[in-house]
Amino acid sequence: MKKELSTKQKNILDFIENFLNEHHYPPTIRDIQQGCEISSTSVVDYNLRILKQKGLLNRDAEVSRGIELVNHDSIKTDTELIEIPIMGNIAAGAPIHLPESNNWANNQIDSVSLPSFLTKGKENIFGVKVKGESMIDALVADGDLVLLESITNKPNNGDMVAALIKDQNEVTLKHFFIKNGKVTLQPANSSMKPIQVDAENVQVQGRVVGVIRSI
Repeated sequence: MKKELSTKQKNILDFIENFLNEHHYPPTIRDIQQGCEISSTSVVDYNLRILKQKGLLNRDAEVSRGIELVNHDSIKTDTELIEIPIMGNIAAGAPIHLPESNNWANNQIDSVSLPSFLTKGKENIFGVKVKGESMIDALVADGDLVLLESITNKPNNGDMVAALIKDQNEVTLKHFFIKNGKVTLQPANSSMKPIQVDAENVQVQGRVVGVIRSI
């Protein structure tokens, strides 16, 4: 089967195998593009589809690292699936008003099974669906599923977080910055303005650790 492959396809397979052996999780399309010196990610995607058709790999296009080689017993990968609760929607735009509890992530509405490497070894992971385009420049789009880690300590400046604005009972997805007792919730969209509030008026309910693209 491998003799029927182009040089580019053989290189992609070899790169994926080497990457898996080194990192114990699959590469992204961008990793493959850079590692194999391919002109664009669309060319990588085209060749991955051919390799999948030939039965040499499995691929979940909705998952950033959703590549699995077939019949490569020498490769050590972490393929354990874990169940992630989906707790609702979050605004990447104007904050979403919360009609009920002051804890927007109280009630699980769904769940999704994902490879454990996507959580990067972190616990207390949950997912929310993105509504809006304010984080589009950070590659988080409307309809994506973001994975968040529940945290008790303060986030670092620049972290992407789920932030509850207490006096408005509203939650939003933004980059977090704090200075002199003031919190700035910064969108990743030049057409949208930041939200500035007193630090005591903000409760960070999760820090983003991953994004699952919608298709």
